[in-house]
Amino acid sequence: MIYKLSFAIALCFDICIAESYVLDDKVGLGRTFDGIGGLSGGGATSRLLVNYAEPYRSQILDYLFKPNFGASLQILKVEIGGDAQTTDGTEPSHMHYENDENFFRGYEWWLMREAKKRNPNITLIGLPWAFPGWVGHGKNWPYDFPDITASYVVSWILGAEQYHDLNIDYVGIWNERNFDSKYIKVLRDTLDKVGLTGVGIIAADGNWDVSNAMGVDPYLNDAVEVVGAHYPGTTTVIEALKTQKKLWSSEDYSTFNDEVGGGCWARILNQNYVNGLMTATISWNLVASYYEDLPFGRDGLMTAEEPWTGNYVVESPIWITAHTTQFSQPGWSYLQTVGHLVHGGSYVALTDSKGNLTVVIETMTHDHSVCIRPPLLPFNVTAQNVTFQLKGSFASIKELQVWQSKFDFKTKKPFFFKKLSPLKIYDGSFTLSLDVDEVYTLTTISTGQKGTYPDPPASGPFPKVYFDDFNVANPSFSEAPDFADQTGVFEYYINLTDPGPHVFTLRQVVTQMPVTWATDADQTISVIGDYKWQNLTVMCDVFMETVKTGGVFIAARVDKGGQSVRSAKGVFFWVFADGSYKVTNDLVGKTVLAEGLSGTRAYGWHTLTLTVEGEYATGLLNGYPLWKDAVVLGPKNGWAAIGTHSFELAQFDNFAVEVK
Repeated sequence: MIYKLSFAIALCFDICIAESYVLDDKVGLGRTFDGIGGLSGGGATSRLLVNYAEPYRSQILDYLFKPNFGASLQILKVEIGGDAQTTDGTEPSHMHYENDENFFRGYEWWLMREAKKRNPNITLIGLPWAFPGWVGHGKNWPYDFPDITASYVVSWILGAEQYHDLNIDYVGIWNERNFDSKYIKVLRDTLDKVGLTGVGIIAADGNWDVSNAMGVDPYLNDAVEVVGAHYPGTTTVIEALKTQKKLWSSEDYSTFNDEVGGGCWARILNQNYVNGLMTATISWNLVASYYEDLPFGRDGLMTAEEPWTGNYVVESPIWITAHTTQFSQPGWSYLQTVGHLVHGGSYVALTDSKGNLTVVIETMTHDHSVCIRPPLLPFNVTAQNVTFQLKGSFASIKELQVWQSKFDFKTKKPFFFKKLSPLKIYDGSFTLSLDVDEVYTLTTISTGQKGTYPDPPASGPFPKVYFDDFNVANPSFSEAPDFADQTGVFEYYINLTDPGPHVFTLRQVVTQMPVTWATDADQTISVIGDYKWQNLTVMCDVFMETVKTGGVFIAARVDKGGQSVRSAKGVFFWVFADGSYKVTNDLVGKTVLAEGLSGTRAYGWHTLTLTVEGEYATGLLNGYPLWKDAVVLGPKNGWAAIGTHSFELAQFDNFAVEVK
């Protein structure tokens, strides 16, 4: 009999030809399954999530982490903040300076706690994408002083345990640059010396090259527990296989989360093992919770980018993840009998060696499963009938639960993670009729569930009138709501020496260019609002803390952020501690629209007001006109922003925006 995905069972006549596949554990098992995960960071990709009001924030977290509800993620990888731009923003370090420690900055601690609350067995991973400048001793390289770098990373792991009761399972090596064998060994020694022998090292968290060095360096080989690659294209290399270590796709996906993105995720979750024997796949990113006009907008498993409305969208990758995570757990084993389907697609099978079996099948076509990287070579998938023979300990299985997702690109009527009628097994075999662009789970596990909540509020733009006086005595997070730091770090600050109205402020705290693989601007900047804003007034109180050379700005129509922030254009209204002002059309300050004397000095509060309307801009200082009718060369729209002239201490208060 053929089990049709139209939910009917029909007789298979002679014209029906089914290719046959065997699922057998008697021939031995494959590698151990380590889980499917998401990545928060690299950078600032969960920035807006923390600003959601309840119950929406908890609902989003449930879709991500709650077992048998949504994605049921088994791994959470977070950025160890390094005060640097690492793709979509900066995340604060726990050590801005060498003699500074604070394990309550940022939101990754909170996110790990929330994930652990929902799934106590979740695997936690930390990886630094960047480091504070002091770690590199003035160089943009963290490994010249491996003892310092290792101590810095280990202090984060110890802080997670001491202050948040979080046991970190793995730590990665700085990615996107060449690995350093000496540092890996020093890190292993440093972990062991403080009793963190159970924390594994993932190396090099970039490509497979570290496996070459591991093959000739036994100590390095012993130091590394997992060989991790980024965007491996479902394939590995022989050198990595020879290490006999766990192989992970430690960063993958990074694809817009429409249905093609869901198809990408479905294909690689199976084929990372089928083609590359990778036993874990981690999505960059966990949740698209950053301004969509920043780089790689909506490249998360789901979308949560409107804390001001509460709107979020459970995208298809959530349910594609559930096809595996709800029916198999880390510690299960892949069968050796897995592979490609004759007419395209792939299948994997996993078991807990206690009688349970889960089979995941995908038939994603090329054009409907393209990932952002690497390039995908052509292949063909057609509708097909497949017969699976259950052997070994599975021969006695009489029934399998059935879950189906269908990417319907023709009728635009897809459905995801739908529970079908159980499939009866006769004589140890079953036959399926598979169409293209489908995902199909057959399992002995009966606890699967498609979790639901009432629809969240409707989507809407950022408020046109916005004000924040930063007067929060005990903030839950170190960053002010909705500000997305792009270079530098802007934190809540309590100025105990100021008894006046500016006791609670927002302060830029990074005073040295960080060690980073991305390109931080020479100026610090934090953006906020709606990228579509055109005509608006931005107002803010500013306080410079650097005598003579200090400077701050407010801005409108800022058109770039993330890795491109250095080339941002907009309207920037600067005042300086030497008593001057400048209006520029760019962040770097080369295109000057107006300039002159302002009388501004350090260690005094000044109120800046910038109005941009059409092709003209006007600026006020302390409520009085300082310059007017500067001709704006462009851009036509963009975010509002605040920032400093260099990596310097400065404070901001009473930030306001009014959009016309």
